[in-house]
Amino acid sequence: MKIRNLIIALGITAFSCAPPKDELQITVSPDVINPGYIGNGVEWDPYDEAEAWGSSLSDEDWQKLFKRLDFMRMGYVRCMINSPFRYYDAKTGSYDKTRNIESISRVLKYCTDNHITVMYGEYNPPAWDMKTDQKWVDMSVDYLDYLVNRLGFSCIEYFVLFNEPDGSWACTNGDYELWKSMLLRFHAKMKAYPGLSDKVKLAAPDAVMDFKNPVSAYDAAGWIKQTANEVDSIVGVYDLHAYPGQHEVRSGRYADILARHKAFVPKDKKIVLGEAGYKYWRAADSLLMKEYNRRAEGHPFTKGSDSNMLVYDYFYGLDMPLLCMEVMNSGYSGIAAWMLDDAMHSQGDSGKPEDIKLWGMWNILGEEVFHDSSQEEIRPWYYTWALMYRYFPNGTNILKTSLDRNQGVYAVTGEYKGKYVFAAVNITEKDKKLTLSLPVELSRVSKYVYEENQRKENEYGHPVPAGTGLRMDKEYKTTLKAHSFILFTNID
Repeated sequence: MKIRNLIIALGITAFSCAPPKDELQITVSPDVINPGYIGNGVEWDPYDEAEAWGSSLSDEDWQKLFKRLDFMRMGYVRCMINSPFRYYDAKTGSYDKTRNIESISRVLKYCTDNHITVMYGEYNPPAWDMKTDQKWVDMSVDYLDYLVNRLGFSCIEYFVLFNEPDGSWACTNGDYELWKSMLLRFHAKMKAYPGLSDKVKLAAPDAVMDFKNPVSAYDAAGWIKQTANEVDSIVGVYDLHAYPGQHEVRSGRYADILARHKAFVPKDKKIVLGEAGYKYWRAADSLLMKEYNRRAEGHPFTKGSDSNMLVYDYFYGLDMPLLCMEVMNSGYSGIAAWMLDDAMHSQGDSGKPEDIKLWGMWNILGEEVFHDSSQEEIRPWYYTWALMYRYFPNGTNILKTSLDRNQGVYAVTGEYKGKYVFAAVNITEKDKKLTLSLPVELSRVSKYVYEENQRKENEYGHPVPAGTGLRMDKEYKTTLKAHSFILFTNID
């Protein structure tokens, strides 16, 4: 079965209880349901393993990246390091904050220059037996101070330690009390550096939704609840990781899951998805998983053990903005897609390119390391994800958008400095005639369209409007094609 036909079949299953209608009323209220949105973005880690793979990024590679990122205008980036590739020499046990500083400096300078909020942190301590070692605390915080106060990378606003500490794959192995004790020790050390704890707040708990470590006392909701109850005073932002299934999100159920976790976050704090993407292990996505496994078998540079083999497909450019819409409408303040670039990680961060984590919008080292220049090309989901960054900037207010969620159309509306953006996805096999009721009339509107056989782009692969200079009255009619995305905005 072709992948498009497979997706259509799954879509029919998702909405079999209520046959989709061809016409749909969407009402946008001036009521703000989610103020001061931080922004949408990606996981952009600083190519820790590139040198181990035998090819650091050339200046040409960096400029190609920056050209693509310039269009995206990201609001939020999560940037994580592995210290043995940075400040810690595993052979000697020595600390050198200037070691391999170039690539992380290029990432953080770009984010600083472009006013991007960065959540920075460490996946693990330099060695697992150092997870409670004061030496790690001292080195890590000194390195953080070096980046922020010495090198001036003011983009770093949040610090996270222990990637996914609830996980059985983490050195903490779900030990909440150990994690909490280290959080307190890191906070105390940060306060010892003048001004550091004022500039950089802790992000926590970085737990994984829809996962429960059998040896942990809590699931992800429990980690949020305990963090809020016990250490909220030192937490600047709450964050979770989310890897739902396609059916789970397309069925409309995911909004309830997001709300259940957010319920434990104090009213004066924000929550973001520090990592987000799709995984297909659930029974409802079995056909997608079968295709995933077929592609992973015998692949030249990934075994698919931690990848998404379907990021090459058109439909992923519908699923990612759909997830983003659910996040924004559920009161979360940001989402970072896992991940920007295949060239960032191997499985287990082994330094070997035989089993990379293939999740990105491209692989910037496709030619140099993997001998396949086609991997450097932009993949379809960049098109819609870039639009969701660019036109929901930091500070956007998310407005209440009402529609029949059983009809296979999802939408979100934002207001930014008196200007507006409206985006919608149709995941059904039928075109939809939309009637939009807007709080204000809009002029000089640009319209972007993502359809399988129509998505205008320029010579660099950046989205180009399908129409410009449009006027939208308070009641506006348009058509949203089957399996497509549309975005209207008068934001420059």
